[in-house]
Amino acid sequence: MADQPKVTEQEARAVAEEARESGWQKPSFAKELFLGRFRLDLVHPHPRPTPEAAAKAENFLSRLREYCATLDGSVIEREARIPDEYVKGLAELGCFGIKIPEEYGGLGLSQVAYNQALMLAGSVHPTIGVLLSAHQSIGVPEPLKLAGSPEQKQRFLPRCAKGAVTAFLLTEPDVGSDPARLATSATPTEDGEGYELDGVKLWTTNGVVAELLVVMARVPRTEGRRGGVTAFIVEADAPGITVERRNEFMGLRGIENGVTRFDKVRVSKEDVVGREGDGLKIALATLNTGRLSVPAMCAGASKWCLKIAREWSAERVQWGKPVGKHGAVAGKISYIAATSYALESVLDLSAHMSDEGRNDIRIEAALAKLWASEVSCQVADELLQIRGGRGYETAASLAARGERAVPAEQMVRDLRINRIFEGSTEIMHLLVAREAVDAHLSAAGALADPDSDMRAKAQAAAKASGFYARWLPQLVAGKGQVPTSFREFGQLGPHLRYVERTARKLARSTFYGMARWQAALEQRQGFLARIVDIGAELFAMSACCVRAEMQRAEDAAEGASAYELADAFCRQARLRIERLFDALWNNTDEVDKRITGRTLDGHYTWLEQGVFDPSEGTGPWIADWRSSAPGQESVARRYLPSTR
Repeated sequence: MADQPKVTEQEARAVAEEARESGWQKPSFAKELFLGRFRLDLVHPHPRPTPEAAAKAENFLSRLREYCATLDGSVIEREARIPDEYVKGLAELGCFGIKIPEEYGGLGLSQVAYNQALMLAGSVHPTIGVLLSAHQSIGVPEPLKLAGSPEQKQRFLPRCAKGAVTAFLLTEPDVGSDPARLATSATPTEDGEGYELDGVKLWTTNGVVAELLVVMARVPRTEGRRGGVTAFIVEADAPGITVERRNEFMGLRGIENGVTRFDKVRVSKEDVVGREGDGLKIALATLNTGRLSVPAMCAGASKWCLKIAREWSAERVQWGKPVGKHGAVAGKISYIAATSYALESVLDLSAHMSDEGRNDIRIEAALAKLWASEVSCQVADELLQIRGGRGYETAASLAARGERAVPAEQMVRDLRINRIFEGSTEIMHLLVAREAVDAHLSAAGALADPDSDMRAKAQAAAKASGFYARWLPQLVAGKGQVPTSFREFGQLGPHLRYVERTARKLARSTFYGMARWQAALEQRQGFLARIVDIGAELFAMSACCVRAEMQRAEDAAEGASAYELADAFCRQARLRIERLFDALWNNTDEVDKRITGRTLDGHYTWLEQGVFDPSEGTGPWIADWRSSAPGQESVARRYLPSTR
């Protein structure tokens, strides 16, 4: 069993850089936005499905809607399990093969339809959405569609479509977002026909009930062998695999998430996805669209929050009028309504672009995941506040005393994980920031490399001067300063002019940061996070405007309502953007860094006195996965009979 690799910061960065997709074969709306170029033509007119695709999707969604009406989410919450019969019904509807092509037994539906299905199923209970998305967004189907061989697709995709639950295994007890330290090993067998997997995987969503696994493991580099992190398809009941425990969390109480150990697990060379060493590339490519499952469920949750806020705020009377008529509550309802519209707008635009295939949406998908996971938590928190004590009370307790069982506190708990999994907010900031400054790094080259010598920096400076001589003048003026620009958008025209002006301001600010800190910019994570957050708000504003215009063109009455919501969201977003711009240069980042350093050095331990820590002495911060011997009884189970 391999030891934890010793990896320097530079080596970790090199692994991450090697895994990212470096080229841009297709245009990207968000990439252009960060460069100060507002390419509205890339998103307007809003992409639409063909009539045939829309009809096919609605046929499935209507059947799913009818089935979901028969399910009881409170059963899942109470028993912390999705009943087997629920899963069987979902499988019979084809829910495990929504995006799998029809030739492999799937439904062959679009990303848009898939997102709508996740919203619908997730509204019964979020863990149903997680079950389906962990299977299809990052489990076996998506990596195989992207990089699998024809033989692998023929072997595995029909099983996935039938309901063979799958899971994606990357995280380890001491490895999260730093894959350079991956310890799970894949040692080539002496006969050259396969590999032996050894290691432990943590937080394996669906891992407890999975029939098939995508496992990331490190193949040793040797002479004549490329090695590196590699993706394997593994049968979950293979000898040597043990699901050692099922984890429990503050939310998502029906999630089948576990700890999986591999002890000399034999895997055929025919089950390598792609090439040796391509595992991280495949994982990142999978997430380009796989991440859209998070904003799908966030958008669905926000729509439910809006419904509850509206109904409750009209019913509850205080001081002679419904609470929704009081200004303090009205501001919250307006925020929930406008943000719900924006969440669905960002989701729909990203998904339609994914289906259309003419744009590279890696930044859009990352922004959608980042932004949706943050604002949906705020929406749920505002709903809990509007509900007051009833918001903090559980649905079961409300029902027990005869009131409507509204699970507002559960919504807060369930949504919170979205800011962590499939890339935490902090990691997403860094990921998007790396893509946002890609043009600068390509142009400046060694100027942004802390290891470059003076000669290399001088050559890079000469190269960069040509890029900036052409680029910077484009940031001076644009359509955002012309009062008649975007007038076809009516009252939303000023907001699009603002987006155009602000995109140029954002690009200038990024340049100022590059000029001021050069190679040290990557350490200015607060600055980079604010740059990314501004871009996310601009993307959301753009999505709202183009969607509202599409709705107006299709239905005047609905379009008028959509325009109102889009206008409200854009006004709210502009205030947030201005605060973020101010914080780029007026912040406490240096103070925070100093205080943090002194805190970690133990300078303020006196401040911790006077309380009791019940966790003291209960165990190490991170358990040594090598300390327990193989052979524990497996807690794995199956929803459905095997498809083998």
